[in-house]
Amino acid sequence: MPHRTIEAPHAEPELKSAGLKSTLPRVLVLDIIRHSESRHLGAEDIYRRVVEQGADVGLATVYRVLSQLEAAGLLLRNVFDGGKAVFEINEGEHHDHLICLACGRVDEFSDELIEARQRETAKARGFELADHRLALYGHCETCVRLRGAGG
Repeated sequence: MPHRTIEAPHAEPELKSAGLKSTLPRVLVLDIIRHSESRHLGAEDIYRRVVEQGADVGLATVYRVLSQLEAAGLLLRNVFDGGKAVFEINEGEHHDHLICLACGRVDEFSDELIEARQRETAKARGFELADHRLALYGHCETCVRLRGAGG
């Protein structure tokens, strides 16, 4: 597989504004997540892509960089069914997730009615809401179709 040249023009100012130095591992991780077809990647997935690009970066470094980028607010960490943490770019917009139990596909969605109901529920119980996450588990249309075709 040919090595892709790393071009992350937004990474350096992004890292700097978050108070982080622009290092190769940080630029690589941000670039991989930003350009991935899947918006939600685990540390091992990211590490595999780093190795495919020929970079000399270890798995422990990938974990450390992910923690740093999360702490700086550049990434969001989600832990879905199975306990595996996945990371996505923090674009500042709240969204929830649909997770396929068969293939692991993760789709994002936003629904203001659901958001309003959650705020109302918290308020009715005297709870000051700071943050929340909603994950719905089921089977994506592709897996439903395959299951129906395969018996």
